[in-house]
Amino acid sequence: MKEKVLLGTVLAAALAVLSGCKNSGSLLPSISGKAGEILVVMEKPDWEDSLGNDVRDLLAVDCPWLAQKEPLYSLVNVPPSAFGDLFQVHRNILLFAVHPQLDTTGIIYQHDVWAQPQCVIQISARNSAEASAILKEKGPMIVSSIEQAERDRVIRNTLRYEEQSLYPKVAEIFGGAPHFPTGYKLRKATEDFVWIADDKQAYQDIFVYSYPVEDDPFTLEKIIAHRNEFLQENVPGMFDGTYMTTSEFFTPTLEFLKFRGRDFAQVRGMWEVQNDFMGGPFVSHSFYSPDGSRIIVAEAWVYAPQFDKRQYLRQVESVLYSWEWAKAENAEN
Repeated sequence: MKEKVLLGTVLAAALAVLSGCKNSGSLLPSISGKAGEILVVMEKPDWEDSLGNDVRDLLAVDCPWLAQKEPLYSLVNVPPSAFGDLFQVHRNILLFAVHPQLDTTGIIYQHDVWAQPQCVIQISARNSAEASAILKEKGPMIVSSIEQAERDRVIRNTLRYEEQSLYPKVAEIFGGAPHFPTGYKLRKATEDFVWIADDKQAYQDIFVYSYPVEDDPFTLEKIIAHRNEFLQENVPGMFDGTYMTTSEFFTPTLEFLKFRGRDFAQVRGMWEVQNDFMGGPFVSHSFYSPDGSRIIVAEAWVYAPQFDKRQYLRQVESVLYSWEWAKAENAEN
């Protein structure tokens, strides 16, 4: 009898997601849970065994490009029998329906099932080994989906609470700009460099700069060389002879991405202040201007020596993804 009740609970949760039955968006409650947190719905024995280890290996690994260890995501386990109204409104849900009597196995991605803006991912399998196989095969997509959901929430709040004066100022120089949330201020602007700062609690700042196109512009060496040139000229340290630059102790990484029709080269690395002891993570997006004559770089960086940095970096990095070309540029292209 206990097994039947448990199976019914698991399948009820599974069918709610598989069927796509949900309330009208206007009636859904707001999400709960902390940013960067994932609710993992899984039986306790599986959570404490290899399946749970596989989830942790995927989602709770060390977040890259941080000075100290922080998990990529914070995980909270809830068994299916406890997955009621209180937990169904969580922002990110990874739900495992594992039972030998399941007819359908695989993975389903959905949004705004019980709350909004919500990310729900369900893995259905007949046993824990099959669930692990699906998890490992679809791991990159799972991480990408949750990361995009977290990013979209930041962008959504940015557009809702935007510092309206900043977009036109930056777009006037570069033909486009990110959208900046309330609290950001223009710290410096030249004909090819702007510095937008939010330094209330931690430094969550953004640079935008541009330079003429040259042959093979998206190599890591050229991107870093231009970065160091701009930062030495525009970002002085606290003392004479100090300035921001790229740390040579950590080798930056280069990745080519596409987001909503815009191609860009993404570089992740660590910055430091030459002849000083300040440093932290950065991420930059390099891409062509609409007329193809210049390379535009939008870069986010964090300095928060007294705080965990994972969420600070995720927040300011998300602002880069809100880049939008000015309407005049859109009309011409």
